[in-house]
Amino acid sequence: MSERSEAEHGAEQAKEKGGRLQGRTIMLQGTASDVGKSVVTTALCRIFKQDGYRVAPFKSQNMALNSYVTPDGKEIGRAQGVQAEACGIAATTDMNPVLLKPMQEMNSQVVVHGKPYKNLSARDYRSGFLPEAKRIVVEAVNRLRDAYDIVVMEGAGSPAEINLKQNDIVNMNMAAWAEAPVLLVADIDRGGVFAFIVGTLELLEPHERERVQGFIINKFRGDVALLQPGLDWLEERTGIPVLGVLPYADDLDIEAEDSVALEQWKGKVLPENDLDIAVVALPHISNFTDIDPLAAERDVRIRYVRRPQELGTPDAIIIPGTKSTMADLHWMQENGLADALVSYAKDGAVTGICGGYQMLGERLRDPYGAEAEAGAVIDGLGLLPMETVFAADKRTERVRGTVIASSLRNTPLYDCSVEGYEIHMGRSLPTAADVAAEPLMELQAMGKDRADFAGFDGLLHPNGRIMGTYLHGLFHNDAFRRGWLNGLREAKGMAALPCELNFAAQREAAFDRLADQVRSHLDMESIYRILRNVEPQS
Repeated sequence: MSERSEAEHGAEQAKEKGGRLQGRTIMLQGTASDVGKSVVTTALCRIFKQDGYRVAPFKSQNMALNSYVTPDGKEIGRAQGVQAEACGIAATTDMNPVLLKPMQEMNSQVVVHGKPYKNLSARDYRSGFLPEAKRIVVEAVNRLRDAYDIVVMEGAGSPAEINLKQNDIVNMNMAAWAEAPVLLVADIDRGGVFAFIVGTLELLEPHERERVQGFIINKFRGDVALLQPGLDWLEERTGIPVLGVLPYADDLDIEAEDSVALEQWKGKVLPENDLDIAVVALPHISNFTDIDPLAAERDVRIRYVRRPQELGTPDAIIIPGTKSTMADLHWMQENGLADALVSYAKDGAVTGICGGYQMLGERLRDPYGAEAEAGAVIDGLGLLPMETVFAADKRTERVRGTVIASSLRNTPLYDCSVEGYEIHMGRSLPTAADVAAEPLMELQAMGKDRADFAGFDGLLHPNGRIMGTYLHGLFHNDAFRRGWLNGLREAKGMAALPCELNFAAQREAAFDRLADQVRSHLDMESIYRILRNVEPQS
């Protein structure tokens, strides 16, 4: 039986049982980007799970540099991976069948079901790919419908983008294909919330407006009683209920998907903690959630820096991942950060992750035009004796590893077990056999025994202070993170701290805290009625 016919068979079974497919899907759309759709979707996923349902997230098309690698080694948007965790299930590419990863010069890498498809301009994407995208996304959501009680869908941007509606596969067209009622999320913190909501409705077609079943007003500061006259007017004006007003919250500890979240660090008064760690805010920064566990440690202060004058004298510098390593390295060389980093590295600690690791080497080569013109070569920072060659294929894999660098033998990091994921197109190889730099860790395929060797990862400088790795999620490993931080503490003459933070448990608690907060401000009975034929289970 084909995947399509399996989905149709599941739909017929649901109808025979007296249910309706519309009763198993619900969609969050927004009046604009960054209104909180992803967070509200995550909250509903967790709430439905708490209420006893098998629930899955879905976003047909996502545009993000912050990726998530599924257990079978495929790439999806990070938000859908996090939402799957909130549902208590393993992520699959059906939850985000189309992922766009922006590159320089108005191009994006198009990832279809977790694998790179093509690099396309916006024009070529719309004219060449979107006509066949409907089949891909509809088949994906139908498989989820067949497997789960409720599918919580997320839109993108606004459904009222007139220039994009004709070929829409992520907002109202997607809602219609999935027979999903729509809840419209609006951000009151940016001002003009009533104009955003009414204006959005005015720009929708009549059949699209009929699909909108409720409003959720997000990021409210203040007394809801003072807002009530406006809510009453909105309901009378539109005939659509306000299902809840969610308070502004910046302490949810839920991973952000977009680098716009880094704007919160601008002008923020940071605590004078024991350790000061500077993170380079690259223009094409990706998978910046690698830093989240460090920011959660009680003795760490995280700063994002863009210019050499912001660098100061931190205890460590981290160069994170990037979708455009060569372009971002050139940016650093142009604005002076590269020279400042090289100067700092004479005595300081520098860690590069993925693209940041590639920058630490002597050269970067692009023979196939993966990032730049075919044959392009650019000098690296020269802090590690290796060079990176970009390949035509992308490595995406979940792995586990053991730290083996002999220079760490008498430190807490040596023989430390770690887990994470790789997602990169470059291959980095040593350039000088007579230099004592050595691999950072030995890898094994995820889910396999240690004997199933999967290669070496990373490089550690003989001085023990300069380190590079392809392993995203390295600092999510509690023992490694604390050992690395204690090494920085020792360099400052400070006593080591015990490993106190269980970051995975903190993430689980954060999902429950988010769900409890949203549940207390949403009319969940009305949301269950909107789902139709789905009632809360005791």
